[in-house]
Amino acid sequence: MSKLSTTLKSKSYAFPFHSLRNISGPEDLEENRKIYTGQAPITSILELPTNANVRGYLVDADGKKRRAETAVHKKIKETLLENPEDFSVLNSGVVIVAMEMDVDEKAKVLTLHRASIINGSQTQGVCNDLNEIGRLPEDIHIKFEIIVTEDRDLIGEVSIARNFQNDVMSISIAGRRGYFKELQKSFKAVHPKLNLRESESEFPSEETIDTEKLLQIITALIPPQLWHRGDEAIPNKVYTYSMKAKCLKEFQEIYDRAKNLNDEEHAKYRELYQFYLDIAGQAWSLYQQWKSHPGFAGTGLKNGIVRDANGKITDIADGIVFPIISSLSVFAKKMSGSWKIKPPKFFSEPKLIQTAKTCMTEIAAHNPWSMGKNKACYSQLLTITSLYVEFEEHG
Repeated sequence: MSKLSTTLKSKSYAFPFHSLRNISGPEDLEENRKIYTGQAPITSILELPTNANVRGYLVDADGKKRRAETAVHKKIKETLLENPEDFSVLNSGVVIVAMEMDVDEKAKVLTLHRASIINGSQTQGVCNDLNEIGRLPEDIHIKFEIIVTEDRDLIGEVSIARNFQNDVMSISIAGRRGYFKELQKSFKAVHPKLNLRESESEFPSEETIDTEKLLQIITALIPPQLWHRGDEAIPNKVYTYSMKAKCLKEFQEIYDRAKNLNDEEHAKYRELYQFYLDIAGQAWSLYQQWKSHPGFAGTGLKNGIVRDANGKITDIADGIVFPIISSLSVFAKKMSGSWKIKPPKFFSEPKLIQTAKTCMTEIAAHNPWSMGKNKACYSQLLTITSLYVEFEEHG
């Protein structure tokens, strides 16, 4: 498993408290850490950062347009507004990490150095919202737990562990563990103005692409010689269309095995991981190309094809695109030490489009969703591209 890179702000924070208890166990003391718990005025949590948390305040989403409030947000707000006297027993409180902590028992103030909330940012976000409009009750308290440690890797692991109970999305955990660091670098070499989404509080936008979508595309492009599912003579890539969680999980496994020098198949997975890095930028370009390919004009296809007022194709359903993308995998070649998708010069995109139309009309019954999940559609398109490879190799 990769280690976490945790950055905590050097600023110190005053944290008034009502009660404080040291509950450190022998194991904690052995590992040079301390654990405290207690109750604090609700206003004590407002200014604390959340940069070590795997999930930000989801309604705020890093300054992007807010999503609708979830049931959790509504319940927190309802408690604070309707029965604030019960908040401390109805809310699970916040978990805070700090690298150092000073205690002023007389003033009942903690000074937290290099601190962050790692669990409870949803609660903090709702409190800040209410505070901004002057409706946050100031005379109520919240439970807190503070973990004082200088072990940055432990801070990251605690953040992940404490958030599993809140259904943290895998994208946040993978991003937090650094799985996308090298992929991001390779991707930006081709698309310098774009960034990969690394947490659930980031939304795909003009500047941020859906990392899980990119992994689906790359998985669809893995060539037969690198295919990692050894029980399949012919790669079955139907799942790449709709199972983004599976593609993400496989990428994490590939990453781990590529980095594990003791893995019996280390060399195989290292090459496969290198394919992900090499192809990332081109994969996204190919996907964008086929998502609005003008070659579908005149095919007569209506379902799954979006056109503007002038008849120009602006979007093609993924159910049509993914079988096509998958068929291009046979064109993967290692050139000058780097993997690329390089079709033969005589490759005909119109021929592939015509075959895709046949799949759509005769196999998928004009349903792009059915086409994306139909193994026969993938096989038929792969047969066409494989013929081009055979002709190129044998003349």
